[in-house]
Amino acid sequence: MSLGPVMLDVEGTSLTDTDRGRLLHPQVGGVILFSRNYESPAQVGRLVAEIHALREPRLLVAVDQEGGRVQRFRDGFTRLPPVAELGVAYGQDPARALELAEKTGWLMAAELRGLGIDISFAPVLDLDRGLCPVIGDRAFHRNPDVVAELAHAYQRGMIRAGMQAVGKHFPGHGAVREDSHLELPTDERQYADIRMEDLIPFERMIHQDLAGVMVAHVCYPDVDKTPAGFSPFWLKDVLREELGFQGVIFSDDLSMVAAEEAGDYPARARAALAAGSDMVLVCNNPEAADEVLESLGDFKDPAAHMRLARMHGKPAPGWEELHGTPEWKTTVADVKSYDKDPLLDMDM
Repeated sequence: MSLGPVMLDVEGTSLTDTDRGRLLHPQVGGVILFSRNYESPAQVGRLVAEIHALREPRLLVAVDQEGGRVQRFRDGFTRLPPVAELGVAYGQDPARALELAEKTGWLMAAELRGLGIDISFAPVLDLDRGLCPVIGDRAFHRNPDVVAELAHAYQRGMIRAGMQAVGKHFPGHGAVREDSHLELPTDERQYADIRMEDLIPFERMIHQDLAGVMVAHVCYPDVDKTPAGFSPFWLKDVLREELGFQGVIFSDDLSMVAAEEAGDYPARARAALAAGSDMVLVCNNPEAADEVLESLGDFKDPAAHMRLARMHGKPAPGWEELHGTPEWKTTVADVKSYDKDPLLDMDM
């Protein structure tokens, strides 16, 4: 059985019979976990092991564990500051900021790999233009060169911990005010402007062997009337051909309001795959997930399967072993040293 093109979610902190049946569908290739799936490190480790044991090759298990507002697993995990704090540190001491970025990427990935999780959808490569509240301090910086430097250091840490990086949200979500969870954002800029700024971090990271990209549900009508996640121009002509990206293309969640532009759920999935995505996410709507799986029939993409297989996490120390290492202890202290709001505990 190959890895299918659909990533979906599960109901709770352990698998139900319904979950198991759905995850055995040949068009499923991965599972994304949310805060509702987490009670403790031991519990989520058991859940991941149960998911991985269902099939061979094992399903990919992913989570959004960026830090700051977007950290699904908290109690028992190290609190990760928003990466904008690394941008602030860069303005004071670039060398120290790059060191901290690598350590933060390592710590985030090492804790997840200690429990078997394959992917964290990070780092954010958007530019913080002060316009988009849903991005904001999730972005490293306003300057694309600084974003590229910090993200590369962060990726080095992730890879050292046994996890590949996924840059998001291509081709850039920072120049719109709207939240794509709630409406379709529109970016009126011309391609030349986007190319000279927002695409720079993606291009630099691709040259540093970035393994995955997640696409924004944003429309750039002066470039293409079709939102980026459903656009062959953005995914094939720009990302694959112009930028030379050879890794995995993930859609953003097809349950977001911005994705409604492409039609019902099966139409959204087909459009995203036809445009060039390797894996589509369908979250928080199990009925829609079933519709998508059924609609794909015997869909197969051997090249996508090979790309997806490279996203499996590499061998890494288990949770208990990790916490006994001097590197984990000193890195936790280093990460805490630049956390400006240690009591902040929000989740989006």
